[in-house]
Amino acid sequence: MGSHRRLAPSGFDRGTGAAVSILSVTAAALGAVPATATPHDDTRAAVDRLYEQAEKATEAYNEADERADELRAEVGIARDRIARQQERVNSMRESLGSLAGAQYRSGGIDPSLALLLSDDPDDYLDHASRLDRLTAHQAGELKALQGAMRELAQDREEAAGKLRELETSRKAVAAHKKTVEHKLATARRLLNSLPDAERDAYGRASRSGRPGMPDLGGAGAASPRGSAAVAAARSALGKPYVWGANGPSGFDCSGLMQWSYAQAGVSLPRTSQAQRYAGRQVPLSEARPGDLVVYRGDASHVGMYMGNGQVIHAPYPGAPVRYDPVGMMPVSSVTRV
Repeated sequence: MGSHRRLAPSGFDRGTGAAVSILSVTAAALGAVPATATPHDDTRAAVDRLYEQAEKATEAYNEADERADELRAEVGIARDRIARQQERVNSMRESLGSLAGAQYRSGGIDPSLALLLSDDPDDYLDHASRLDRLTAHQAGELKALQGAMRELAQDREEAAGKLRELETSRKAVAAHKKTVEHKLATARRLLNSLPDAERDAYGRASRSGRPGMPDLGGAGAASPRGSAAVAAARSALGKPYVWGANGPSGFDCSGLMQWSYAQAGVSLPRTSQAQRYAGRQVPLSEARPGDLVVYRGDASHVGMYMGNGQVIHAPYPGAPVRYDPVGMMPVSSVTRV
């Protein structure tokens, strides 16, 4: 994302008066701007700020979604373990019920009398002793299993609680995204309301966003997996930017990186913040095709270096996967996977 974005005009034109009016409202909402700033500068700064907010929200959503998926899997495993242990406990309870019945029946006769009535007192004593030992063993095993069940139930409840918390968090992030989308729509209306001359000037200052193949020079990737990821990223050129998507029909910035490396057999984390640490960091001056270029201090945007000062990335809503200059916004780090 970053500065100098070009948004396609929709034909909507309210004239200079309307533009100044809308600009005043936007400036009030986003903070006062210097009196010397031109409407053109105000518009670009407002749009850049809104796109940055939107991308931060998207990466936060991706992180919450990934953690929720992990917790769902953990909860499923815990439930399976509990179900298996419950079956064992039920089986043991049935066995213990039979033993308890036999013991009760034997215990209904005074032991000394039972000894007198027994044809073989030694045999009686042997059976009684084994029954007591077996019952104690079964009871001990049942107690251990019940303790394990309590622990598993507690783990399941804790996991379910985390899942509920993450679902709540994800809903909050989604609501924030809707707010940002509303701001983006306002920014688009503001741009489209500007006079043609100002809109054209903004277009001339914006990044080219070439979808075709620029001159990438002769540098090759640092590894075979890097080469495979580069080829995958190139195949995604022209695909749309889609909130929270990681392909193959649409992508957000980190989703494109994750999908491209997945085609090379490499599993990357879901968010740009985590991808920053998915390999060895190298200086920008030593970047090779396939390296991940992470932007801004908060690592809220990421692209793939392609050579000759170019990256492929999913820029922002309304813009397809494309090439842009590596210096399109402040670079915070370069990661070699």
